[in-house]
Amino acid sequence: MAYAGRAVVAAGLVVGSGGNLSARIPGSDECWVTGSGVWLDRLGPAAFVRVRIPDGAVVDAKSAAPSSEWALHVAVYRARPDATAVIHLHPQTVVLLDALSLPVRLVTTDHVYYLRQIGWTPFAPPGSTAVADLVADAVRDGTDVVVLANHGCAVLADSVELAHKRALYLEEAARLSYAAVALGRVDGLRPCPPAWVERVATGRAGPI
Repeated sequence: MAYAGRAVVAAGLVVGSGGNLSARIPGSDECWVTGSGVWLDRLGPAAFVRVRIPDGAVVDAKSAAPSSEWALHVAVYRARPDATAVIHLHPQTVVLLDALSLPVRLVTTDHVYYLRQIGWTPFAPPGSTAVADLVADAVRDGTDVVVLANHGCAVLADSVELAHKRALYLEEAARLSYAAVALGRVDGLRPCPPAWVERVATGRAGPI
């Protein structure tokens, strides 16, 4: 998680202490969540808080408190037992497109393979149980990538590495979508061939 934190800051997907990361502890009903106010490119052992997933209780805290979005993380783990990592960020192009009511288009084969589909939630106050519940509902059907209106995104996966990849590809897809809008060519943007989309959806695409 420390590496992912440095990488997402370097990629411009979050500013300052915005955003938060978590990982489920294997074989347990607990997870580590980044602490409140910590900078994601300065993560060390004291930056993480151990939280129980069923009730959100803090088990071990080397920092003052878990991130204000801790409820989002545990809500996702409850809704998706297969998820072992959750990354919540504020990627600028993703947020801008959403504020313009424009969708993020899946342009490349990598976008389709790693993102598959992008969920969306209406606005709810950051750090609230409402935003946690909305994201949990959005991922319950197997969606791994969610845009939070006027806020950011939440991505999940069965590893921190894959969640990190999904966050990067989401912003890349948003940047390409925005470029198409700026060129006045968004309506002519050619999607990936349906045959490829079907192969990915049915698990026949293989690793890429």
